[in-house]
Amino acid sequence: MRRLSHIIIRGRVQGVSFRAWAIREAESRGLDGWVRNREDGGVEMIFAGHSPAIDEIILACRSGPDAALVTDVIELPTSDDPGLGFRIRS
Repeated sequence: MRRLSHIIIRGRVQGVSFRAWAIREAESRGLDGWVRNREDGGVEMIFAGHSPAIDEIILACRSGPDAALVTDVIELPTSDDPGLGFRIRS
């Protein structure tokens, strides 16, 4: 069954290649979705795929890329299926 997850990440997560990192991490787990920077300085993502892979990437998001300093990861419910592939969204 395809699980959907909406994630908001806060901390020092812009200007540290978080979006490029998220694409690599999502694609390596076979996840679909998108990532974008938020006006409040956070990063927002929607993932779609198998539940264990989503659990893994949420755990990875708690650290992010080397230059990031993640202070909070919030998972929100969503019914917005992002389609196929993983991309940066504006």
